[in-house]
Amino acid sequence: MALLTKGELDDGCSRWAQGGIAAAIASDDSVQRHYDDTMAAGRGLSNPEAVRVLVEEGPERIRQLAEWGVVFDTQDGELSLGREAAHSRARIVHARGDGTGLEIESVLIRRVRTSGVRVLEHAQVTRLSVDNAGRCVGVEMIDADNGVVHHLAARAVVLASGGAARLWRNSTNPPSATGDGLALAYESGAELAGMEFMQFHPTALTLDRAPHFLISEAVRGEGAVIRNQEGRRFVLEKHVDGELGGRDVVARAIWDELRSSGASHVFLDCRPIGARATVRFPGVHRTCLEYGIDITRDLIPIAPAAHYTIGGVRTDLRAATSVHGLYACGEAASSGVHGANRLASNSLLESVVFGRRAAESALTDIGEAPPPPVGGDGGRAASPSIDPRPRWQALEDALWEGAGVVRDADGLHQAASVCDGIAADCDGDSSLQATRLRAAATAASLVCAAALAREESRGCHLRMDFPDCTGQWHGSLVMHKDEGAHLDHDV
Repeated sequence: MALLTKGELDDGCSRWAQGGIAAAIASDDSVQRHYDDTMAAGRGLSNPEAVRVLVEEGPERIRQLAEWGVVFDTQDGELSLGREAAHSRARIVHARGDGTGLEIESVLIRRVRTSGVRVLEHAQVTRLSVDNAGRCVGVEMIDADNGVVHHLAARAVVLASGGAARLWRNSTNPPSATGDGLALAYESGAELAGMEFMQFHPTALTLDRAPHFLISEAVRGEGAVIRNQEGRRFVLEKHVDGELGGRDVVARAIWDELRSSGASHVFLDCRPIGARATVRFPGVHRTCLEYGIDITRDLIPIAPAAHYTIGGVRTDLRAATSVHGLYACGEAASSGVHGANRLASNSLLESVVFGRRAAESALTDIGEAPPPPVGGDGGRAASPSIDPRPRWQALEDALWEGAGVVRDADGLHQAASVCDGIAADCDGDSSLQATRLRAAATAASLVCAAALAREESRGCHLRMDFPDCTGQWHGSLVMHKDEGAHLDHDV
């Protein structure tokens, strides 16, 4: 068994998850309430069966993580639970204050390192190997350290490669989140779904000299409010829940405020939380201090940033894709849980619930599948024939301007043209740099195509030219390399 990652094992997005992991474990909560909140956030497109799996198996996955060594925050001997936007109860379990993702990832990496699993870092997968029967039987990869191309055979392959939110100019994601797995699955003939739904986090630190650091939703759950340049809580004018509205609602309210005012940012005011903010959110406090902002007394400049890829490789309840032998989980997958808008802190929960299901399914597959073909080396990767740097910048700019928080047909067509042009530039170039850029351009093109196809506004897909949500578009937009796109109404 081997685990491949294009960078270091801890390069992904999970370590940056601040908010926590949602589960109905409080005495005043229930699985049904968590189910209802998740379905409401999904704006009619969440798969009821997938959501039921998520909320019913969630508490047991929390217990298992604790048994494995994850230290969750407690108070008086009980798990300390927070409340975040669009949750009807306090059900968010945290670790290290706002370091939940880091705590969970650290424990899991330690287990992997001692499990005997072969870990291959700096291994860029360039192709999924599919046999004549349509079964995934391994991968082709480039060793980034020496440029050698390898072919690895397998009875089953699991994609846990993350999303594509780093492709936008303003993003909370690390550099690794560029949609590699999405492109690999699409090129192999797997179905993708929901690619038009990119979630923009409403509150990312916005300073010229700083990265777009995520300011957790939990900060607003504890009492922080959003103010415009004049000090007004304008989000209350857009939704009765104000700052505790869904991410799509809050992000749209901030976007509109920035467009109307011409400002580059609004402000998150943590002063209502008081000194407790430094204990509850040590990571946010520490990062803001690096840029001269004391969250107990200063306003934090914020604006929306690309954050989470809701769509992905379409999977069933077993985490199986439409290609036999290929499974997907986490942000790379479209499990049907999130619908058109992810509920806060359901992402880590989805990863552990459906990650386990993917592993169980793959292990079953290993026992039933025929022996894979023997793999081997395939020479060395070519030297790059193009300069990828300006093309990466062009791709990020095109998506932010044309496929950002609010879209229209003209902007999407322009963004799609840029993405398609970049992909064409990479044709015939088998270098590592071109391979990564081609995968990114492919994923970006799929986002633009899906966003153009869905002619309505729903959840985090907002079209200025189609502002209404209509029953005509109730369904999942499924995309296939050879069969095109179709709307599956059975969600």
